[in-house]
Amino acid sequence: MSGVVDDVAVSDAGGDAGGGDDGQRPRRIAPLIVGVIAVVMVGLFVVLAGADADSSESADSPLIGRPAPEATGVLDDGTSFDLSRRKGSWVVLNFFDPECIPCIQEHPELVQFSEDQATIDDGAELYSVITRGEQPEIEEFFDENGGDWPAIYSEFDEFPVAFGVAQVPETWVIDPSGVVQLRLISKVTADQLNTILQQYREQYR
Repeated sequence: MSGVVDDVAVSDAGGDAGGGDDGQRPRRIAPLIVGVIAVVMVGLFVVLAGADADSSESADSPLIGRPAPEATGVLDDGTSFDLSRRKGSWVVLNFFDPECIPCIQEHPELVQFSEDQATIDDGAELYSVITRGEQPEIEEFFDENGGDWPAIYSEFDEFPVAFGVAQVPETWVIDPSGVVQLRLISKVTADQLNTILQQYREQYR
């Protein structure tokens, strides 16, 4: 104990010689700052660890509540596709990259969603908007993983640009009036999409 007291006394004496307590303040504040930063980092880690990376969430967009962009493309059977001509139907656009891991992981959910919607009179039309990959690669993926809904190929990435899609997967819901209702980022589930579409149908009637 005396050794500790002596050390403190020497430190205090040195502080007086250097102009009082001012020389000690940076030394005392620095550990406090380090401690605060450590607490913040721990809190951030806990939040991130508790977050569900697989859950999708709605995201804002200037397109929400407005008519969908007049984007065009070509379907996998060679016919042209004009989004503005799909009025009268609920349209779900899923932006897809065959090398995107979350896209691959969510695909079985889209298969289920497509099958569920096929049993409903006003079931939604599902389209995969291809953001990367050639048609043979896309067709091979669907052959191996299921799914018989159309794929849209757009020259110069017209669809992704029109919707402002930079990362995939993203899923958009467009109502029968051609108005964009929802944008979902990250993976979706069949139950989630089915519930969302049913809620919109009830509001739309």
